[in-house]
Amino acid sequence: METPSPYSLLAELTYRCPLQCPYCSNPVEMSRYAGELETRCWKRVLSEASSLGIVQVHFSGGEPLLRDDLEDLVAHARSEDLYCHLITSGVKADEKRLGQLKEAGLDAIQISLQDSRQEESDWLAGARSFEIKQSAVQAAREQGFPITLNIVLHRHNLGQLEEMIELARQWKVDKLELAHVQYAGWALRNRAALLPTAEMVTRSTTIVERARQSLAGQLEIVHVLPDYFQQFPKACLHGWGRVFLTVSPDGSVLPCQTAREIPGLQIPTVEDGSLEEIWFQDPLFQRFRGTDWMPEPCRSCDRREIDFGGCRCQAFLVTGDLSATDPVCHLSPKRFLIDEAISESETAERELVFRSGPDGF
Repeated sequence: METPSPYSLLAELTYRCPLQCPYCSNPVEMSRYAGELETRCWKRVLSEASSLGIVQVHFSGGEPLLRDDLEDLVAHARSEDLYCHLITSGVKADEKRLGQLKEAGLDAIQISLQDSRQEESDWLAGARSFEIKQSAVQAAREQGFPITLNIVLHRHNLGQLEEMIELARQWKVDKLELAHVQYAGWALRNRAALLPTAEMVTRSTTIVERARQSLAGQLEIVHVLPDYFQQFPKACLHGWGRVFLTVSPDGSVLPCQTAREIPGLQIPTVEDGSLEEIWFQDPLFQRFRGTDWMPEPCRSCDRREIDFGGCRCQAFLVTGDLSATDPVCHLSPKRFLIDEAISESETAERELVFRSGPDGF
């Protein structure tokens, strides 16, 4: 099978963040990733991404607005004909900064929100931020940016789902992304306290479908369902090493941002070679690319080129085996581990452990 060129680059500029969300996808041991690439190096990475065939870059973190060179990086990416998308908490997205980013060529912005209610949102963020985020949305709208409002869903905020949709309508965003927690990083540590019940998930689907019909033409709603409650797994970013490429703050080059959490992997860095060399030749990217690596029941499954065995990181984090069938699949011999996690979450009362690490202040 011919190896396709990647389509999208996730540029994780920093793990520093003013918020402490308990479902953060950043590494739990963030002290191991204190270093950050310099501006010059990021520009080289962006140029190599364009040459490789990548067409869009998502500037993320942590909080990418903590980087003073963000405008410079955006301008360079646009000069390389890359579509530029900013993923931010919104905490430092004031009118002046957004104006500078607009002038630099930023195309679109995604702002996160923790809940539809100020008190609950501030609690989940670990900082007073709801009103700041609201102001950031308004400032982004005044600058003419297409705006996505992202809300991560879990047990502690699913009861406000209808309010979230109404708030997105009132704030006049273009898209509302309702994404259930993916259990890696801090979210895995808090899994028992975050997992919803099956009834909550079913209800959320009903609410979203009803809202899509009533708000058609006004608000685009994306609903990412939780893997744990599905019959089949999702393809790992459309397949390991097929579409997406991640560069972490320290220069690690990954097929997905969670792969850094898997011990024992030999992870290439931007100092080891060009993005093209890493994408096409590095053993990490070839390890689970395609279908030849698959065990049963994946190898003989009709869905093997649909979900590509599911998420490798999820397989490892749940089963301890990086090559195992994604355990959320109902055909997986380890599906019982997912069912046990769901059962535990329904009976256990757990306190959330909030993200710790460099906050940028």
